[in-house]
Amino acid sequence: MLIARSIALFVVAALFEIGGAWLVWQGVREHRGWIWIGAGVIALGLYGFVATLQPDAEFGRILAAYGGVFVAGSLAWGVVADGYRPDRFDVIGALVCLAGVAVIMYAPRGR
Repeated sequence: MLIARSIALFVVAALFEIGGAWLVWQGVREHRGWIWIGAGVIALGLYGFVATLQPDAEFGRILAAYGGVFVAGSLAWGVVADGYRPDRFDVIGALVCLAGVAVIMYAPRGR
């Protein structure tokens, strides 16, 4: 159950961080205005909060593992939000990152 909770938290964190960055991007680069930028800043703040809810107490481990989720999530966001089509190397790289997440977060440790 802890693994399922952890994965769900990573997904929510990715939605907030990637979505927040995308909103800021839209506000600035696509000239959609301050409301988009402000919504992005709020979402980015929520990402920081969600990350603290992970069951593991090690900040470095959480952030390192989240990096892999961010990579895969960013590619997925691009597909859904911007019509980006990843090539096989994008997909392979994302899978390698997700394998790294699994090793960092969920490998058995003797404590």
